[in-house]
Amino acid sequence: MKKKKLSHVDKTGLPSMVDVSGKKVTERTARAQAKVRLTKEIIEAIAGDELITKKGSVFQTAIIAGVMAAKKTHELIPLCHPLMTEDCQVKISVRENRVIIDTMIKVTAKTGAEMEALTAAAVAALTIYDMCKALSHDIIIEEIQLIAKTGGKRDFQRG
Repeated sequence: MKKKKLSHVDKTGLPSMVDVSGKKVTERTARAQAKVRLTKEIIEAIAGDELITKKGSVFQTAIIAGVMAAKKTHELIPLCHPLMTEDCQVKISVRENRVIIDTMIKVTAKTGAEMEALTAAAVAALTIYDMCKALSHDIIIEEIQLIAKTGGKRDFQRG
């Protein structure tokens, strides 16, 4: 059985960007999700599914932050390739005491968009934290995870 190795480490064990020059350009998508657990106080402050603070609309700001983060992923994660994002969707919903952030990225490229989808979800979650912390610091960001990806060597779908 062939031993698996990390993709971003060279033969000497040093960090290395993956060479994608020989890869085929294909349409690739990635979906990710993050959850933000809020206190009862913050949940009670939500009117419908929207929360307005002195800083503005929490969910609208988080959506914009998520899209911006997806487009700048290669600037934040050292070994990521810059990708031309063709579509980026950030959707936010509230279930009980959790805000659910779902992201979807689409690119046509030689490498996948998993990191862009995960970064969008993480930064949207951090934005919600930032905008709600005046009400309480008892906010927990949890379960940032890849939900699915298509294109490239293999597809992935979380069970």
